[in-house]
Amino acid sequence: MAALKNKRIGVLMGGISEEREISLKTGTAILKALLEKGYKAVGIDAGRDISSVLLKKKVDIAFVALHGRYGEDGCMQGLLEVMAIPYTGSGVKASALAMDKTAAKKIMLYHGVSTPASCIYEEGVKSKVKAPLVVKPACQGSAIGVSIVKKDSGLKAALKEASRFGGPVLIEKYIKGRELTVSILDKRVLPTIEIRPKKGFYDYTNKYTKGMTEFIVPAAITKSAEKKVAKESLKAYEALGCSGAARVDVILDDKGTPYVLEVNTIPGMTELSLFPRAAEAAGLDYPALVEEMLKGAGLNKF
Repeated sequence: MAALKNKRIGVLMGGISEEREISLKTGTAILKALLEKGYKAVGIDAGRDISSVLLKKKVDIAFVALHGRYGEDGCMQGLLEVMAIPYTGSGVKASALAMDKTAAKKIMLYHGVSTPASCIYEEGVKSKVKAPLVVKPACQGSAIGVSIVKKDSGLKAALKEASRFGGPVLIEKYIKGRELTVSILDKRVLPTIEIRPKKGFYDYTNKYTKGMTEFIVPAAITKSAEKKVAKESLKAYEALGCSGAARVDVILDDKGTPYVLEVNTIPGMTELSLFPRAAEAAGLDYPALVEEMLKGAGLNKF
């Protein structure tokens, strides 16, 4: 770790996606932890001039704290590969696949990962998946543009909402069950967290408004169910080729079958975020977690 403390670390945050504000909170918290640990860290708001800023700031290592497009989707990772700046988290391919929910589903299904039935919305083509449904933009995070459709009559409005964000729209079979999330750090599965929104589902408001959601750590499920959930989550992580930190969202149905919904390759690190909660339950406080993530920085993550 001594060698790392001689390096100049750029915490990339903010960016130009719809998740900019959350990214700023994540990056600010990470920067504070690194400075407290004695690292030479600097916060960088990642705009379109990011390549020149990285050179100007003489960044040796990039700690990627960007959520959404242009930060979590492989774009930033590709730039850092070209500039030969080691970075945290997953590489270009895994980042791109995980961000594109349709591509991720194809890969997961190929590797035998259990995931809800789905189809891509095509104008004028009747959905192959019947209500109840979940409708979401295929390339967004933080539950942005997501709707739960209980009857076919509500599908039109849900499609209109999801379409506002551009790109394809995913129609997915709604699985009734318990909302869980599994945090993984360098293939180490951390304690499962159960998510219990006080109202509705775990949407953007419930994610980022204090007091709107109850979190059970570790999840109040049987040991057998926890093993199944952990196994399926790690299988998804490995199928997509993830590295470093990632968070896998899962629904556990009434029969005890876990369904992987999606994989987040840059999990939130705010005071309300789930990844730090899981790490704390595993004995890693916030600064120690950030340090572990930093240790995994590298290149050639293809």
